[in-house]
Amino acid sequence: MTKQEVQERIKKLKREINYHRYLYHVLDRQEISDAALDSLKHELERLEKEFPEFLTPDSPTQRMGGKPLSGFKKVRHTVPMLSLNDAFSETELKEWENRLNKLTAGKKLDYFAEIKVDGFAVSLIYKNGVLKTGSTRGDGKVGEDVTENLKTIESIPLILHDVSEFGKEKEIRHILEKFPRVKKAAAKIPNTFEVRGEVYMTKKAFEQVNCEQEKKGLPKFANPRNIAAGSVRQLDPKITASRKLDFLAYDILTDLGQETHEEEHLIAKLFGFKTVDLAEYCKDSKEILGFWKRVFAKRERLPLLIDGIVAQANEGKIFERMGVAGKAPRGAIAFKFPAKEATTVVEDIFVQVGRTGVLTPVSVLKPVEIGGVTVSRATLHNMDEIERLDVRIGDTVIVQRAGDVIPDVARVIKNLRPGKSRKFRMPKTFCGQTVIRKEGEAAHKIPHPEKCELVTREKFYHFVCKNAFDMRGLGPKIIDRLFDEGLVQDPADLFLLKEKDIEILERFAEKSAENLIRSIQSRKEIELPRFIYALGILHVGEETAIDLAEHFGTLEKLMESSREELTGIPDIGPVVAGSIYDWFQEKRNQDFIKKLLRAGARVKSCKLKVKSLKLEGLTFVLTGSMESMTRDEAKEKIRGLGGDISESVSGKTDYVIAGSEPGSKLEKAKKLDVRIIDEKEFLKITRGETSKV
Repeated sequence: MTKQEVQERIKKLKREINYHRYLYHVLDRQEISDAALDSLKHELERLEKEFPEFLTPDSPTQRMGGKPLSGFKKVRHTVPMLSLNDAFSETELKEWENRLNKLTAGKKLDYFAEIKVDGFAVSLIYKNGVLKTGSTRGDGKVGEDVTENLKTIESIPLILHDVSEFGKEKEIRHILEKFPRVKKAAAKIPNTFEVRGEVYMTKKAFEQVNCEQEKKGLPKFANPRNIAAGSVRQLDPKITASRKLDFLAYDILTDLGQETHEEEHLIAKLFGFKTVDLAEYCKDSKEILGFWKRVFAKRERLPLLIDGIVAQANEGKIFERMGVAGKAPRGAIAFKFPAKEATTVVEDIFVQVGRTGVLTPVSVLKPVEIGGVTVSRATLHNMDEIERLDVRIGDTVIVQRAGDVIPDVARVIKNLRPGKSRKFRMPKTFCGQTVIRKEGEAAHKIPHPEKCELVTREKFYHFVCKNAFDMRGLGPKIIDRLFDEGLVQDPADLFLLKEKDIEILERFAEKSAENLIRSIQSRKEIELPRFIYALGILHVGEETAIDLAEHFGTLEKLMESSREELTGIPDIGPVVAGSIYDWFQEKRNQDFIKKLLRAGARVKSCKLKVKSLKLEGLTFVLTGSMESMTRDEAKEKIRGLGGDISESVSGKTDYVIAGSEPGSKLEKAKKLDVRIIDEKEFLKITRGETSKV
C-alpha cells in the first residue's frame, strides 16, 4: 500500500472500531465478535507501528498508557464537583419537594430521576472533540489529573462521536426526531466539552478480580467501589486497565442549548457516552417514589451496585437558580435505599476519646459482613443512646450501615439476651482525669484534653489528614511509633525530624525514611483554610475554616480578632465564635503556632481576587432568589469588586438586593430606610453603568 492508502486505511479502521465501541457500550448491541474486533485493533496497531507518523492520541490503540507516572498533577475544576444531600424516606423526599416549591414561588416543577451508581466521580474535558483531561473530584474544587488511567476504560470515548456517522441507528433516529434541541446541540462537535460521570466496577468484574486475588493468595477486596476508586488513582495505567472498569455519564457542563437534565443525558449518548438505562422523567415526588420502588425491587438483579436514585429539578435554569446549600445543590437529592442490616453480637464496649476530649462509647462486634464490608465496630454515640437502645455486652443486635456507609447499632434483640449480659457504665475517670457531663449536654468529656496523650494523638491524626496538612504516608501507626519512641511531642516536631531519626527504627529502611521525610517537608507551605482546619478547634470544620480565612486573609489577623468580630462573620454564631476566640487566647496554643512557624511551616495568606475597588466600602445583603446567577455567585462578584457581604440588615447596610420571594430582610430594610435594589440594578452597578451611591 502507498502511504496515502495506509493513511486512509487507518482512518477507516479507527472509524470502524469506534463504531463497534459505540454499539457495545452505548447501545448495548454487538454486531461482530470480540475476536473480530480484536483482529481490527491488531491490524490498526501494526499499521501505526509501521507508519508512526499516522499515530494520533485519539486512536483506539492509545488506551493503554506507557510508563507508570511519578505522581498526579492537580486540576482545578471549572465548576465545583458537589456532593448530594440524602433522603431516606418518603417524608424526607416530600419535604425536599416542598422546599423547592417555596423557592420557585409555586411554579410547577418537573423532575428527572436516575439510578445512583455506587462508584467514583470523575470529570472529562474534551478539546476539539479529543479527550484532553480526566480528573477526580478531590475536595470538590481541586482534583487530580488521572487522564492516562481513564483512557484505559473502554466505555469512555477518546473522541466525541459525530452523530452523522451513527444517525442511521434506530435508537439514535428516535432521539433526533423526538428532541429537536438535542439534535441541534449534537450537530457540531464543540471546541470545549465537559462531561461528568461515575467510574464503577460491575459485579461480574468484581468477582473476577477477587478470584484472581484468591489464586495469588492475596486478600480479597471488600467491595467494587473501593477497587474502582483505587484503580483510578494507580500510578501505573496498566493496573487500571486490568481492572475492567466501566463509566456512566450523568452531567454535561457545557452549554449547548440544552434546557433540561433529560436532554443532557441524550446529548451525552449522541456524543458516544454510556448513560444509565434506568432513568425516568417524573412529574412530581409521587412519580419519583414510584420509580424508586421499581428500582429497589430489581436492584439485586442489576449488573452493578447502586445505593439509591438521584432526583433533580429537570429544568436547567431553575436548577441553577436554586443554588447551593453547604456543599450540595438544592435542586437535587439522593433518595437512598433502606440501610442494609445484619445481626451480630456485642462482644465488648469501650470508650474512645476525640481530639476535643469528648468520650464516645464504641461497641466491639463479632465481625459481620454488611453490603460487602466487614463490620467489627459500631459507634454507640453517647450514654443517652445506650440507655435508649438498652444495649448490653453480650446482646444480639441489628447493625445497619445508614446510607450504605456508617455502621450503626439499630436495635437490640432482647429475646436473645444471655443471662450473663452486662450493662456498660461510663468510666468515672479517663486519662487520669475526672469525667464530666455538663447539664444539657449529651456528651461525657474530660475537662483538660490537652493533658491526655490519647487526645494528643487524635489531634496528630487530624493534623496530617487529607483536608489538613495532607502528609501522605504518615498514618496513625507511624505517628504512634514516633510518639512511643519519643521522637515527637506535637505536630510541629514532625518538621524537625531527620532521616537518621527514623532509619534507626525497626522496619524503617533508608529509602522509606527518606520518602517519609520528603513527604513531611513537602507540606510545609499550606493554604490558610487548611491550616485553620488542621488546628482542630472545636466547632471549626472545613467550611468555617474557609469563612475565617476569607474574612481575615491572614493568620495574624485571625489570631488578633475579638469575640465580637468573630460573631459578626456570616454563619458563625456566638458558640462557634467563643470557641475560636478562646482557642487563640490559650497560651499553649499560641506557643504551638509559634513553634510551627519556627519549624518552617509557611501559611499562605488568603487573598481574594479583587478585580477592582468599584464597590469598596459598601456592604450588601441579599434576599430572595436571583435569575441570572446564584446567590453564591453574586457574593463572589461583590467581594471581587471590593464590597462586603452581611447576612443581616442593619444601619450599616448600604444595599439590600431583593430577588424573587424575598424574606423578612426586605421588611427590615424598609423600616431602616436602607436602599433596596433589584437584580437588574445590581448588575448595572457592578458594570459601572450607574452610580454606586
